[in-house]
Parts: sequence; C-alpha cells; structure tokens
Amino acid sequence: MAKKSNVVKRAIVTPDKHFPYADMPAIKCLTKVIELVKPEIYIDLGDVGEWNAFSAWRFKRKKAPPLEYLIEDFDEDVKSVNEGMDIIDEALDKVSCKTKYITEGNHDNWLNMCVEKYPYIPQYKFANAVKLKDRGYIYYPFGKHLKIGKLYYYHGHQYGGQYHTSNHLRKLGCNVMYGHWHDLQQMSATHMDGPKSAWSIGCLKDMSGEKNEWLGNRKINWAHAFAIVDFYHGGLFTVHIVQIINGKTSLWGELIDGRKTK
Repeated sequence: MAKKSNVVKRAIVTPDKHFPYADMPAIKCLTKVIELVKPEIYIDLGDVGEWNAFSAWRFKRKKAPPLEYLIEDFDEDVKSVNEGMDIIDEALDKVSCKTKYITEGNHDNWLNMCVEKYPYIPQYKFANAVKLKDRGYIYYPFGKHLKIGKLYYYHGHQYGGQYHTSNHLRKLGCNVMYGHWHDLQQMSATHMDGPKSAWSIGCLKDMSGEKNEWLGNRKINWAHAFAIVDFYHGGLFTVHIVQIINGKTSLWGELIDGRKTK
C-alpha cells in the first residue's frame, strides 16, 4: 500500500483490545502506525475492555454479593479501560483524527446489563463509563452496524462457526468487517450485483494462558492485527490487514517494533 495520494479517506480499524488485558507491544505498534498513516477516520470494533467485574459469567455458579461490595471492582475496571483508551486517543489527537466510531462489543454490553439490573447506577452504562461523548466517539450500540461507503462494520458476534466469514457473507450478503472471534479470516463471493467480502481482523489482546484462564490451556488460532481501509469515490475501498508477530509489524517498507518505546 502506497502512502496516501488522491485517496478520499483513510481509516484505521481495530478489533478487541480487552483492556487491561491488551497486548501492549501490539498496542504500541498500533499507535506507531497511527502516527505513520495519519488516518482521517478511526473505527473501534468493540470489546475495548475485558470488564471482569461486570462479567455475565462472574456469578453463574455462586450468589452475587450486595451491590456495595462490587463498586470498588467496577471502578477499578472503569479506570483501567479508560487508561487504555487514552493511549489510543492521544495517538489519534496527535495526527488530528477527529472522526471516531465505536461499535459496542459483547463484553462492553455487560455494563449495560448490569445497569438494567441496578438502574440507579447509570454512570456504569458502557457509553458513560468510557466517556464516549467527551472522547468524541460516534456510538453504535451492541449489534448495530456502521456503514461507510460499501463496507459495513460491527463487533462480529452474530454469526459464528469455524468458517464465520463465510457465514457472515451468506447471511448478510454485503461487505463486512468485524472482530469478536480474535482470528484472521477472509471470504469472498460473487453476487448478482458484484463481489462481496467478509473480514475477521483478529484482536489486540494478550493471548497468554495467564490472561485467558477460561480457555483451560486450549490451543487457539488468534492473531494480533488491525486494518487500514482506503475509501475512494463511489464508496469503493481497499483493505490492508496489518498483522503483528511477536510485537513487530511492517508497513511501507518500515519495520515497526512495538517493544521499543521510540
């Protein structure tokens, strides 16, 4: 992908970060690419936080304590996720990226489910907890699809299976990009009105067993990655997947090392 010339808009699209369990070298690669690419648009596909304190699974096997005993954990989660988002927003501010979208993930939606149960703590609704209005994000609630040009975006939870890109393409019948499954997949098919593609663009989460105990040491096919999307006239676009291996990636002939501070 060449440096931007005669491109209408350029976007950086990021999948699941799960702060505070994000892979920080991968996040550093992202911020360095933001500085290099200087996108006009930023799209966050959701699951920005792990949100253990709000987890729908936390009290499946035991009774939850009274709410007052949970607030400290809630606040710690909110603090850590905001700190992670600050890292990305600061990089976006440096390149004057003002158009920012976020499509809510299933982990993010746990906060809304909590507020449904305890309606007198609205400050913990996802959009409020991470200050989306103050940060300047355009918010797409859980399950809603963002469309820019001829490409749709959302979290990715609606259609699964081993070949989930194929399932998305078959069910939705449109170009779509998503996260949720943490792996890299692409599927294309020809429709009567032309070719369509679906992209699953990995994750930016720490993939260690320590941060994913729920997997029970199961082998995974997750990948660290994000996408650069160039939009042209008429809604046409091209997609470039930036994969990160052991904290490093490359773009435009440059090696980008997320393990180095500079």
